[in-house]
Amino acid sequence: MQTLDLIQEARRQAGICNACRYCEGYCSVFPSMHAGRAFSDGDIVQLANLCHNCRGCYYACQYTAPHEFDLNLPAALAEVRRDSWESFAWPQLLARRFHTHGGAVALVSVLGFALILWAIRGLGGNGDGFYATLSHTAMVAIFVPAFLLPSVSIGIGLRRYWRSVGGQRVRLSHLMTAFGKAVRMKDLAAGHGEGCNFEDEDRFSHARRYAHQAILYGFLLCFASTSAGTAMHYGFDLHAPYGFWSLPKLLGVPGGILLTIGCGWMAVLKRQSDPALGDVRAWGGEKAFVLLLGFAGLSGLLLYGLGQTPLMPALLALHLGAVLAFFLLTPFTKMAHGFYRSAALIRDAQRIDTADRKN
Repeated sequence: MQTLDLIQEARRQAGICNACRYCEGYCSVFPSMHAGRAFSDGDIVQLANLCHNCRGCYYACQYTAPHEFDLNLPAALAEVRRDSWESFAWPQLLARRFHTHGGAVALVSVLGFALILWAIRGLGGNGDGFYATLSHTAMVAIFVPAFLLPSVSIGIGLRRYWRSVGGQRVRLSHLMTAFGKAVRMKDLAAGHGEGCNFEDEDRFSHARRYAHQAILYGFLLCFASTSAGTAMHYGFDLHAPYGFWSLPKLLGVPGGILLTIGCGWMAVLKRQSDPALGDVRAWGGEKAFVLLLGFAGLSGLLLYGLGQTPLMPALLALHLGAVLAFFLLTPFTKMAHGFYRSAALIRDAQRIDTADRKN
């Protein structure tokens, strides 16, 4: 379905929801939706990126099939959301390819990068531990561009998104409101605080919320671990390998555990959920992203546990291949939703602030 058709269908369903207002307190989508009577294309894109696809509104709705209105708002917004990421992404071709062939792209990327790193290993290292296999200079030369290039791509996408939704000048209060919701995953509590119906229409659960939090905090701890190691290496001339009680390990090991558990949990929840209430075209890409991120965490833990064995060089190549694939594919995978949803929450905070000023 073309972009215009996706937006038109989402606009039709949003108009019916706006008249009904039964789901007014469910999440951030509905207060934003009920703030106006007509929806521009940018408004629909904003609503789509506010949506967490918890499905609570679908299971509470009296206008779903077989009713003639045939509402499926979670799926309609999921399709617009995925299409918006593809439209804003740079370059666009990679985004569309991952969402439709995510499993194959992720697998080929990990194995391909692992083989390249294994080949570079043949040049020899110049240090202790992992650096005896792959030098620190080689790692920096590989991973600095792998971090910077996706950052530029994400920045371009967010700039396009901000223009599309009519974003204004950002204040500190907007950031605090938005990130407060993001950190607590407030919208996955579905307003009433009982959780959502993502994996089971008859039961409210916080499972998806907790899995999201495990992934988020696990990733942040792993990132903090890498940052701490970088600061110790360049700022204090303390070089790896580091002991267990060092800051990189104290941050990285719990981070890897949380990341692995969270991704495994999320994969199980996705298998239990109904694909028809999301974007069916992106289902494979979403699962591939979860498995890729989970494998990066798991391979890191295995590398730490087996780092003194003959398996270390192969595990290092696989782990670094997974991390490299994750970073390079970030702008084109479900990982992008963290950036776009944060931007959507900031824009929604601006809407609330404007309404409060008028009142």
